[in-house]
This record gives sequence, structure tokens and C-alpha cells, in this order.
Amino acid sequence: MSLKNYLKLDLKHKTKHKVITLGYALAVTFAFILSLTNNNYVEASVSKNERLDYLMIENSVASNLSNPETIYPESSVDNIKTLFSMISSFVKEKNVDQEITVKSGDTLISLLNDLGLNRQEANDIYYKLKKHYDPRDLRAGEKIKVQTVVDTQTQEIIALNSITIQPKAGERLVITQAEDGDFTVNKEKDELIEEVNSATGSIEGTLSHSMQKQGVPSRVVNNFIQIFAYSVDFRRDVRRGDKFEIIYENKISPDGKVVQSGDIIYAGLILRKEKIGLYRYKDRHGNTEYYDEKGLAMKKTLYKMPLNYAARISSPFGKRYHPILKHYRIHWGVDYAAPMGTPILAGGDGVVQVAKYNGAYGNYVKIRHNSEFSTAYGHMKGFARGMKPGKRVKQGQVIGYVGSTGRSTGPHVHYEVVRNGRRVNPRTIKASAGENLAGVHLKKFKQMVAEVKSSYQNMFAQNEAPQSGEKIDISFEKKIKSLRLFPEAFCYGRLCTSKLAIDIAGHIS
Repeated sequence: MSLKNYLKLDLKHKTKHKVITLGYALAVTFAFILSLTNNNYVEASVSKNERLDYLMIENSVASNLSNPETIYPESSVDNIKTLFSMISSFVKEKNVDQEITVKSGDTLISLLNDLGLNRQEANDIYYKLKKHYDPRDLRAGEKIKVQTVVDTQTQEIIALNSITIQPKAGERLVITQAEDGDFTVNKEKDELIEEVNSATGSIEGTLSHSMQKQGVPSRVVNNFIQIFAYSVDFRRDVRRGDKFEIIYENKISPDGKVVQSGDIIYAGLILRKEKIGLYRYKDRHGNTEYYDEKGLAMKKTLYKMPLNYAARISSPFGKRYHPILKHYRIHWGVDYAAPMGTPILAGGDGVVQVAKYNGAYGNYVKIRHNSEFSTAYGHMKGFARGMKPGKRVKQGQVIGYVGSTGRSTGPHVHYEVVRNGRRVNPRTIKASAGENLAGVHLKKFKQMVAEVKSSYQNMFAQNEAPQSGEKIDISFEKKIKSLRLFPEAFCYGRLCTSKLAIDIAGHIS
């Protein structure tokens, strides 16, 4: 059979011919080893000028596999080399490993078509893969590993060996093709090792920067911020010199790489007047929530800020001078300025009521949480996949991305909270708390807290909140709130002195 005819073979028949080719190589290798053990080096019985027909070689190898010594009666090294080069001229294929980066607009079907699979084959893979993983979840930037058999001269794909998709860290879905042409999806899973890490430090600049400086992964930092999103305003409540402490888990692959992180066991903030410590615990319903040392739930009905980002409030709730309309009017929400494309999170569990372009609001989403509360989000760059009326969302789920659509002067999200039909300030609302621990669960929780404190006693000891005698004079703190900071002095009214600056700095540091 000619090479041309081989290349035209249907995919499901090529495995058989790859086996034949492998047989040639094994026969040649075996004979070559035998020749090396024989010192009788004679001239080649096969002249280099002599043309050997491919069929002759095929028949010779096939008929003498059981007795390889008869293939090369003279045990000639030159013979072996000549025959090997002639056989190799007919074996013009190799395995190629490549890594495909998913681009914006790519789908699994389009990627498979690019690999040379026809529509029927691509659809077969799609629906078999869907039993384990939704191919629509492929995102730009993800990597897909592909191993193919390629013709060394034309660089065309002859056969597909495997396709590997990694839906999450430590897990792989491997697609292979059987001899009959049928595709199979196998799930592979690494045995990950859990590693517990801790970190603590002072907040200098932003909380995110300070935590990452201590080696805390960005994903863990985002989770940390989200845990406190119910009660802490990171722009106003957190100040320079405050501290953080965290205990979190990493998952390590067999080769020692960190493949997953983010599960926080304990999260603590030591602010100027108080310490907030929250512990992870699974409640009686099987839900993982965070509680303070007394077993009181941190989770509230709604977020104060729908971002995993310490965003700046560009426009507060209440009466303001409108930057576009140029007159005073009530601003019925809070505007959080953030980089274009920053994920916007659902303020609470609920059902999407509206997801569309809405005039001055631009791209707009409204969520009903219960009979009492609903929230609205405006000026989005775009919606998250699947956002439509009737869609049920969970608190913290991405519903869209920060933009500047509608009546807007820059990238931000407009966040509204509606309570019993009346719009209220998201910053001051007192939403109902989650379920507190009691009974046997409270007892187990307190035991766990004691164990955590015992294991990390040094960290907890160095970050104790100020004692009663060390508390800040709140009245004094209020007095200096109106001070304006200049490079070398504090100014209060018309009074500006460097000595005052020194005295105040010493008092409040």
C-alpha cells in the first residue's frame, strides 16, 4: 500500500496500520541488536544501488518475525542501516503535543473543527463531555492539551490521540478515540495534599497589597474581603496601621505545586477600636458560614458593597449635584468607582427580575431577594452569562461587569437597595442576620475555636486588641476629623503648625 493511500485512510482504520509500522521498527531494532553481538562484519549483501520494492520488505518482515535471525543471515550492520533507512522513508508520521489557548469567541466545536474533526465527530465529543463538564463554560485564556499524529512532510493531522481539558485544579478530562472510531471521556483526578498556612501583618496602603506582600494569594485575599463585606467598609473603616490575620488552606499536587487555594479557616481584622475574628463552620443544614467566637453569624441578608474590591465611593446616597444634568437632585443609590470589567456580585440570594438596557441606568440588573428586599445594579459593561428574568442567583455570584453605560461619566457600578418598595441607603441598612449557632453545634464550634487558638497562639497573642487603658480617646479622635493634611503640618481652621502635626501624630499612632 502506498503512502498516498495510507494518508487517505479513514481515522478509525489508521490504528491498524500504525501497529504494522511499529512492527517494522521493532523487527529492525531487534535485528540490529543481534548484529552488534556478532563480530563478523562483511560487506552488505544488499547493494545501495539496488532498488527494493516496499512490498518485498513488508513480506520479508512479516514472514520472519518468528525467526529474526533469518532476516539478516550475514548479520551485517550496513545491511541493517540500509534497510532501516528504506523503511523509515515510508514512516513519515510523528506524535505532536500542543497546547491550545482558548480565545474570545472560541467554542469547543470550533476548536475541534480546527483540529480536523468533522461536525459529527465534534458533536459526539461535545455531548459525551457534557456528562462531566459543560463545554459552554470554556473561557478565554484556558488551556487545552492536544496530542495528534502528524505527517512529517505535509504537517497535516493524520489521527487524533487525545484531548485534555482541565475544568478545575487537580482534575482532567481526557478524550480518546477507540479503534472503532468511538470517543471516550475519562476523568482523572490528582490526590491533592492539604496544607494549612497562616499570615499576619500591618495594613500599609491597601489591604490587598498588604496581604499579598505577606504571600497571601490574590484569590484568598478576595475571599477574605468578601467574608467581611457585610459589616466592614474597607474604604472608611480600615486605616493605616490596622492589622489582619488569616489561616487558610492550600491544596498541593503530587509534584509539589499549589494548584488550589482559597478556603479560609479563620479571618481576623484588628481595627483601631476592636478586633473582629471570624471562623469557618458547617451549620446544621450543611452550609459553610462564618461566625464570631460566640457563634453569632456574620452573614447578613445583603452586601453593603457588590464588589470584591475596595472600591472608592464616587457618589454617596442622598442629595447631590448631578455631574451631567448640572443641578441638585436625590441620588437613590451608592456609586462605587472601579476598573472597567471588575466583576459585580449579587448582593444576596434571589431571583433576577430585570436584565436589560434601561435608559440612564445603562445595562441594568434588578434582583428580588425576598418579600422585603430587592437590589439594583446600573451602568454595567455587560451581563454575566445566563442573566435573564427568572434566573436564580446566589449571594456573591457574578452578575455583570463594571462599565460606563447609560448616563455615566466613568466606570462604576450604581448600587441600589429597595426595602418594602422604598429605596434606602445601602451603607446604613440593618439587614437581618443569618442563623446563629446553638446547642450541640455551638459546643462543637467553641471546641474548634479553642483548637485553632491553641495551634496559632503566637499569632493571636501579638495581635490582641488594645486593652481598656490603651483605648483611643474617641472624643479626641472626633475633634481631629476635620483636620486637613499638608506635607509638613496639620491645619485646623486657620491654625497650621508642624508642632501640632507632631503632637497629633504621636497621640494617634
